[in-house]
Amino acid sequence: MLFADSMSLLWLSYYGLSLLVLLAVYFGFGFLPRLPRLVITWCAAGAMWMPASYRLPLVEEGEFYSGWAPSAMVAAVGFFEHSVSALRNGLLWLVLGVALGACIGIALWWWRRPASVEDTPARRHVEEEPQPTRRREPVIR
Repeated sequence: MLFADSMSLLWLSYYGLSLLVLLAVYFGFGFLPRLPRLVITWCAAGAMWMPASYRLPLVEEGEFYSGWAPSAMVAAVGFFEHSVSALRNGLLWLVLGVALGACIGIALWWWRRPASVEDTPARRHVEEEPQPTRRREPVIR
């Protein structure tokens, strides 16, 4: 069920709030040109949206709880618990997410880049036009 203690509701609300954060990041960097703005925004998206698996020990000896969480959170918890394996796993997926986000940002910029203006066709157009003939005034005889 979607509304009663569900993991899907947690992920849905997380992704909804992260979309608001991404819009704030994109408009916050409005003073930058389009390429760095897209790269920074999609790097942040990759960092927020890349999941990583984790494994936490339970109170009972030898039992563990495992699941999925955003890789930044897995890396942060691994850092604070001094768990090298969780930190390495979280940072690996975090770096991969940031790199993937940067590639998506560059691809979006490349796809929607402005067309380059070439001056050479305009010069050829001017040279190819024939010289205007002089206007002859009518003569009455």
